[in-house]
Amino acid sequence: MIYSTAAVPVNPEGEAVLTRAQAWAGLVLKARDARLFLPPGLCTRCDVVEESATHIVREAVIGGQALREIIVFEDEKKVSFFQTTGPREGVIVNQLFEDDAGALQLKFYGYLGLRGKAPGGPEERAEQAVFDSEQGYKAALLSTLRKTRELVAEGRL
Repeated sequence: MIYSTAAVPVNPEGEAVLTRAQAWAGLVLKARDARLFLPPGLCTRCDVVEESATHIVREAVIGGQALREIIVFEDEKKVSFFQTTGPREGVIVNQLFEDDAGALQLKFYGYLGLRGKAPGGPEERAEQAVFDSEQGYKAALLSTLRKTRELVAEGRL
C-alpha cells in the first residue's frame, strides 16, 4: 500500500491571505473540474456525472488514464476522493485545519494501492517515491492554493 501525507500553510508570509471559505471554494472547484488546477494537458476530461448534497461522482482522464471517483465533502473541512476505477484504488484526502498556533493549513493524505500490481512491489514503491517527492502531492497543494489565489484575485471565486 501507498501512504503519503504532506501539509502546507494556506497563508504563508508574503502571499495574499485566503479565508477558510475561499480555500474551501477552491477545493470544491478543484473536485468539480481538475483541469483548472493541474498543469495544462495533464487532465483532458473532468465531468461530474452524479451529484448530491454530500458528494459528486466524476469521470476524468488524468495523465492519459481514465478514472472514476466518488468525491465526498465535509463542509469547509475535508474533500475525500475515493478512486473506484483507474490505476489506483483507495482514497486521497484534502483537509483544511488549524495548527496549534491557529494558522490555517492544507493537508493531503492518501492511502492507495495499484490495481493489478503486487502490494509493496516495485510499481507501488515507485509511486510512493513520486507521491513523497517535491513534485508530488506537496507541489499539488501549493499549486491548488496558487490557483485559488488567482481565481480570487480575478473575482471568479
